[in-house]
Amino acid sequence: MTWFILIALLGIGLTLILTEILFVPGTTIIGIFGLLVSAGGVYYGFVSFDTGTAWAILTVTLLLNFSALVYSFRSGVWNKFALTDTMKSRSFDNRLEGLEIGIEGIAVSDIKPIGKAEFLDKIYEVKSDSGFIRVGTKLIITKLEHNTIIVKS
Repeated sequence: MTWFILIALLGIGLTLILTEILFVPGTTIIGIFGLLVSAGGVYYGFVSFDTGTAWAILTVTLLLNFSALVYSFRSGVWNKFALTDTMKSRSFDNRLEGLEIGIEGIAVSDIKPIGKAEFLDKIYEVKSDSGFIRVGTKLIITKLEHNTIIVKS
Protein backbone atom coordinates (compact mmCIF):
# COMPACT_ATOMS: atom_id res chain seq x y z
CA MET A 1 0.00 0.00 0.00
CA THR A 2 2.91 2.33 0.72
CA TRP A 3 4.30 1.89 -2.79
CA PHE A 4 0.87 2.48 -4.31
CA ILE A 5 0.49 5.80 -2.44
CA LEU A 6 4.01 6.85 -3.40
CA ILE A 7 3.56 5.98 -7.10
CA ALA A 8 0.12 7.66 -7.16
CA LEU A 9 1.50 10.89 -5.67
CA LEU A 10 4.47 10.98 -8.03
CA GLY A 11 2.33 9.99 -11.03
CA ILE A 12 -0.30 12.65 -10.31
CA GLY A 13 2.42 15.26 -9.80
CA LEU A 14 4.13 14.36 -13.09
CA THR A 15 0.78 14.31 -14.91
CA LEU A 16 -0.08 17.78 -13.62
CA ILE A 17 3.34 19.13 -14.60
CA LEU A 18 2.98 17.65 -18.11
CA THR A 19 -0.54 19.08 -18.35
CA GLU A 20 0.81 22.52 -17.44
CA ILE A 21 3.62 22.32 -19.98
CA LEU A 22 1.78 20.72 -22.90
CA PHE A 23 -1.84 21.80 -22.67
CA VAL A 24 -2.27 24.94 -20.56
CA PRO A 25 1.06 26.76 -20.52
CA GLY A 26 1.14 30.02 -18.69
CA THR A 27 -1.47 29.28 -16.05
CA THR A 28 1.20 28.09 -13.53
CA ILE A 29 -1.45 27.02 -11.00
CA ILE A 30 -1.57 23.48 -12.37
CA GLY A 31 2.23 23.33 -12.58
CA ILE A 32 2.72 24.58 -9.04
CA PHE A 33 0.13 22.11 -7.77
CA GLY A 34 1.95 19.35 -9.67
CA LEU A 35 5.26 20.34 -8.08
CA LEU A 36 3.63 20.35 -4.62
CA VAL A 37 2.14 16.89 -5.17
CA SER A 38 5.53 15.61 -6.41
CA ALA A 39 7.26 17.17 -3.41
CA GLY A 40 4.65 15.56 -1.17
CA GLY A 41 5.42 12.20 -2.79
CA VAL A 42 9.15 12.66 -2.17
CA TYR A 43 8.46 13.68 1.43
CA TYR A 44 6.25 10.60 1.82
CA GLY A 45 9.16 8.53 0.48
CA PHE A 46 11.55 9.98 3.07
CA VAL A 47 9.04 9.35 5.87
CA SER A 48 8.06 5.82 4.81
CA PHE A 49 11.31 4.29 3.52
CA ASP A 50 14.95 4.11 4.51
CA THR A 51 17.28 6.93 3.48
CA GLY A 52 18.84 5.13 0.49
CA THR A 53 15.46 4.31 -1.04
CA ALA A 54 14.19 7.84 -0.36
CA TRP A 55 17.17 9.39 -2.17
CA ALA A 56 16.58 7.02 -5.09
CA ILE A 57 12.92 8.13 -5.17
CA LEU A 58 14.03 11.79 -5.17
CA THR A 59 16.52 11.14 -7.99
CA VAL A 60 13.97 9.30 -10.15
CA THR A 61 11.36 12.01 -9.53
CA LEU A 62 13.76 14.81 -10.50
CA LEU A 63 14.90 12.85 -13.56
CA LEU A 64 11.33 12.21 -14.74
CA ASN A 65 10.22 15.83 -14.18
CA PHE A 66 13.31 17.22 -15.91
CA SER A 67 12.83 14.74 -18.81
CA ALA A 68 9.23 15.90 -19.17
CA LEU A 69 10.40 19.51 -19.33
CA VAL A 70 13.05 18.74 -21.97
CA TYR A 71 10.57 16.68 -23.99
CA SER A 72 8.03 19.50 -24.00
CA PHE A 73 10.56 21.99 -25.35
CA ARG A 74 11.82 19.58 -28.01
CA SER A 75 8.35 18.47 -29.11
CA GLY A 76 7.62 21.94 -30.46
CA VAL A 77 4.52 22.39 -28.33
CA TRP A 78 5.44 26.05 -27.78
CA ASN A 79 5.25 26.67 -31.53
CA LYS A 80 1.53 25.91 -31.41
CA PHE A 81 1.01 28.78 -28.99
CA ALA A 82 3.46 31.25 -30.52
CA LEU A 83 2.26 33.94 -32.91
CA THR A 84 4.09 33.43 -36.21
CA ASP A 85 1.96 35.38 -38.67
CA THR A 86 2.12 39.12 -39.06
CA MET A 87 -0.35 41.50 -40.61
CA LYS A 88 1.17 43.31 -43.54
CA SER A 89 -1.89 45.22 -44.70
CA ARG A 90 -3.15 48.49 -43.32
CA SER A 91 -6.53 50.11 -43.43
CA PHE A 92 -7.14 52.58 -46.24
CA ASP A 93 -4.00 51.49 -48.17
CA ASN A 94 -5.55 52.32 -51.53
CA ARG A 95 -7.65 55.25 -50.34
CA LEU A 96 -5.73 57.85 -52.33
CA GLU A 97 -5.68 55.77 -55.51
CA GLY A 98 -6.49 57.89 -58.56
CA LEU A 99 -5.98 61.20 -56.77
CA GLU A 100 -3.17 63.55 -57.74
CA ILE A 101 -1.94 66.95 -56.67
CA GLY A 102 -3.80 69.67 -58.55
CA ILE A 103 -7.13 67.85 -58.96
CA GLU A 104 -10.10 70.14 -58.37
CA GLY A 105 -13.11 69.25 -56.26
CA ILE A 106 -15.85 70.77 -54.16
CA ALA A 107 -16.39 70.90 -50.39
CA VAL A 108 -19.49 68.91 -49.42
CA SER A 109 -19.24 69.97 -45.75
CA ASP A 110 -17.62 72.80 -43.87
CA ILE A 111 -13.90 72.11 -43.59
CA LYS A 112 -12.67 73.42 -40.25
CA PRO A 113 -9.84 72.23 -40.73
CA ILE A 114 -11.12 68.69 -41.41
CA GLY A 115 -14.23 67.95 -43.46
CA LYS A 116 -15.59 66.17 -46.54
CA ALA A 117 -14.91 66.97 -50.16
CA GLU A 118 -15.83 65.41 -53.48
CA PHE A 119 -13.14 64.53 -56.04
CA LEU A 120 -13.76 62.41 -59.14
CA ASP A 121 -17.34 61.60 -58.04
CA LYS A 122 -16.17 60.16 -54.68
CA ILE A 123 -16.32 61.76 -51.26
CA TYR A 124 -13.12 61.89 -49.21
CA GLU A 125 -12.16 63.20 -45.81
CA VAL A 126 -9.79 66.14 -46.32
CA LYS A 127 -7.74 68.54 -44.26
CA SER A 128 -7.59 72.25 -44.99
CA ASP A 129 -4.25 73.91 -45.57
CA SER A 130 -5.77 77.37 -45.28
CA GLY A 131 -8.14 77.17 -42.28
CA PHE A 132 -11.95 77.28 -42.52
CA ILE A 133 -13.56 76.50 -45.91
CA ARG A 134 -17.34 76.77 -46.45
CA VAL A 135 -19.48 74.07 -48.03
CA GLY A 136 -19.74 74.41 -51.81
CA THR A 137 -16.31 76.04 -52.21
CA LYS A 138 -14.05 74.80 -55.03
CA LEU A 139 -10.93 73.06 -53.74
CA ILE A 140 -7.54 72.01 -55.09
CA ILE A 141 -5.46 69.14 -53.71
CA THR A 142 -2.09 70.53 -52.59
CA LYS A 143 -0.55 67.46 -50.86
CA LEU A 144 -1.14 63.73 -50.54
CA GLU A 145 0.74 62.36 -47.55
CA HIS A 146 0.20 59.44 -45.15
CA ASN A 147 -3.38 58.81 -46.35
CA THR A 148 -4.23 62.47 -45.76
CA ILE A 149 -5.57 64.74 -48.47
CA ILE A 150 -4.50 68.34 -47.91
CA VAL A 151 -6.57 70.95 -49.80
CA LYS A 152 -6.82 74.69 -50.20
CA SER A 153 -9.59 76.86 -51.62
